[in-house]
Amino acid sequence: MKPQFYKISIVLIVLAAIFVARLSYLQLFTDRYALNAANTSIKTEYIIPQRGVIFDRNGKILVGNQPSFEISYTDALMKPDFDTLDFCNLLRISKSDFINTIDKIKKEKYYSKLTPMTFMKNISREEIARIQEIIFKYPAFSIISRPQRQYNVSTSGNLLGYTNEVNERDIKKDSLYYLPGDNIGKSGVEKSYEKQLRGIKGIQYIQKDIKLRSVGPYKEGRLDKDVVTGQDLTLTIDYDLQKMAEEMLVNKHGAIVALDPNTGEILVLATGPDIDPALFTGPEKSRNLYKLAKDTLYENQPTFDRSIQAAYPPGSTFKLLTALAALQMGVMDEKTIFPCGRGFFYRGLTIKGHGGADPLVPSIQVSSNCYFSHAFINIMNKYPGNPTKGVNEWKDIMESFGLNKYLDNDLATGAKGKIPSGEFYEKRSRGKKNWTSDYTMNGSIFNGMGQGDVLLTPLQIANFTAAIANNGWYYTPHIVKYVDGKPNPDPRFKNKHYTKVQNKHFYDLVKQGMEAVMLRGTGASLRSTEFTQMAKTGTAQVPQGKDNSIFTLIAPADKPKIVVAAVMEHAGFGATWAGPACTTIAEKYITGTLKRENLYKKMTNASFMGEYKRQWYKKHGKPAPDSATLKRIKDSIRLANQVKAELKNKKKKDSLQNKKTNTPKSNKP
Repeated sequence: MKPQFYKISIVLIVLAAIFVARLSYLQLFTDRYALNAANTSIKTEYIIPQRGVIFDRNGKILVGNQPSFEISYTDALMKPDFDTLDFCNLLRISKSDFINTIDKIKKEKYYSKLTPMTFMKNISREEIARIQEIIFKYPAFSIISRPQRQYNVSTSGNLLGYTNEVNERDIKKDSLYYLPGDNIGKSGVEKSYEKQLRGIKGIQYIQKDIKLRSVGPYKEGRLDKDVVTGQDLTLTIDYDLQKMAEEMLVNKHGAIVALDPNTGEILVLATGPDIDPALFTGPEKSRNLYKLAKDTLYENQPTFDRSIQAAYPPGSTFKLLTALAALQMGVMDEKTIFPCGRGFFYRGLTIKGHGGADPLVPSIQVSSNCYFSHAFINIMNKYPGNPTKGVNEWKDIMESFGLNKYLDNDLATGAKGKIPSGEFYEKRSRGKKNWTSDYTMNGSIFNGMGQGDVLLTPLQIANFTAAIANNGWYYTPHIVKYVDGKPNPDPRFKNKHYTKVQNKHFYDLVKQGMEAVMLRGTGASLRSTEFTQMAKTGTAQVPQGKDNSIFTLIAPADKPKIVVAAVMEHAGFGATWAGPACTTIAEKYITGTLKRENLYKKMTNASFMGEYKRQWYKKHGKPAPDSATLKRIKDSIRLANQVKAELKNKKKKDSLQNKKTNTPKSNKP
């Protein structure tokens, strides 16, 4: 043998040895290829965990689970002699529906011949019992049980949220967990605590023969992973209070929020209109979600959570912060008196006033527009010739109370509101550094009264009130108290946030004024003999129509246990509508009973829909219907609902009759 052939032979032998050694290693000592999704001899099956249960703070189950059935389709298991018509009769669908569904599945991005794809969802237990006796004849189709949410309450849909099938964006965000057909939290608590609630999927590796029939677990199941149930959540919400708040918001647009100022725990987070979470389950789920999202009649917007997403002018409730900022900035003190005869007059600006030339505490008691307009002028003029500096100092103080920013809590959504800066007014006055003589200054004066350019969410109003109750600090408001029976580990809810007003005397003055509001001021009609209260009324003017009714309350006055804030859109005076909502919530929480049922009934029986309808017709340039037209509309709706109910009952009777005769119903294309 020639030397060159000898060398070539040695090289080939060495390469072959390396190849055999590598192949042996991969096959004998690793599962890299054995578990590859492309390897048809090993089939990966996932076990969907039960989602965590959601409780209220008192242990009431709000959201649980129930089995939901669907039929999956695996293209590789489709037999050549598949009887399409027979299968369609079994599922009671038309042949065209069958063909369209299969075509749609094959066009999905994550489609694979080897992967089970969802063919039909939301099948009742009774239907599954009928189908499973025969479906074995069609190996390409299998029955899959997935846990589906079961809501044990009929309110709080926005707060609790809902789950729905993952979309492409969801899969991209966490492709290691989610597969097509999986569910994910889409809103509310379901979304913000998705990772805790979803659990960990179980995994089984099943050996398949050449015809994809199961022949047993791979490696005797040693590589399988156990399913881990989702973690249970205990909310900070007191559902009895929550439901009471939602009942008072029926036929109203607005929100009611209650906090424990000592912990930052949210006791109530109610919005009106409310959503029945039962609409988030069942075969009509997709249609219901679409209807809710599109419901803009009379500006209802039921999926818009007004407690955390709506930013309102806070009205006179903001005068509490105007007072604290002015005291902190040293532009007034408790004895300061401003000229307030018959209202506020300044450089052509006129504002209707309350009270006369009084110091701070009586001015809070009567909610003097004049007093707090002058207070804000002093804030702007703290630095002569440089109002921007004064406004920015005020803005920094406001932001220390959690305003003009997201509160960094565990809620799925929210708005940050608005606190304007000095630069904002410079821009409005076309770049003038000293804008105190312009119309711009007149517009900014309204900020002192909570009008102007200030916007707050109801949660922010409740939170700044909690900071006042605590003399200058607050915990971040949060919605989850326990995770799997243990205190919520999130460090965000354990740190105190201190405001830039730390003088206890300033808070004592403001709270004296708030107590006077309930004893002899604008909220005196809501005074309780059972517990003491401190509060501030608010009536915010809005361009659309009637004023917004706003109220914020601390109770008891000597040792606060609860803070309640409410906004009722286009309702009128603060103490007339938002006030009763706040004080009844506080009464139920503190005393355990509702003693002033007249206030509660006043709220539940009231409706502001007439005002909302008037505004809606005006906005859309349509004449409001007269009473006769409205009656015809109502009669038509009632008749339509009656016909709908009769058809539903007939369909139910037909279904029962079909079950008795066990004769499958065939739907023709």
